[in-house]
Amino acid sequence: MSHIPMTIDKDQDKDWFTSQLQATCNVRQSAFNDWFTGHLNFQIEHHLFPTMPRHNFWKIAPYVEKMCSKHGIEYQQKGLLTAFADVVRSLEHSGQLWYEAYHEMP
Repeated sequence: MSHIPMTIDKDQDKDWFTSQLQATCNVRQSAFNDWFTGHLNFQIEHHLFPTMPRHNFWKIAPYVEKMCSKHGIEYQQKGLLTAFADVVRSLEHSGQLWYEAYHEMP
């Protein structure tokens, strides 16, 4: 699992930082989640600092969360099972769209 599907609106001329925060969320940190996801449970930090080695994301997460709080931007986190369920629902929805389009063709 890497990118967790998020519901986002069309481009609303938001700044880059806000757009990145609305387009992704983290999986709550735990020793298991860090190990299981290879530290990619920090998707927010990954989107903000894509070249940073992922084993350092946990170090900057508190600073990012404080910045979000300061500017009134939601720092979104989910549990691991909720994130997996969201991925499965997104894949199911995409598959259904493809299936309907494919089977409606003459």
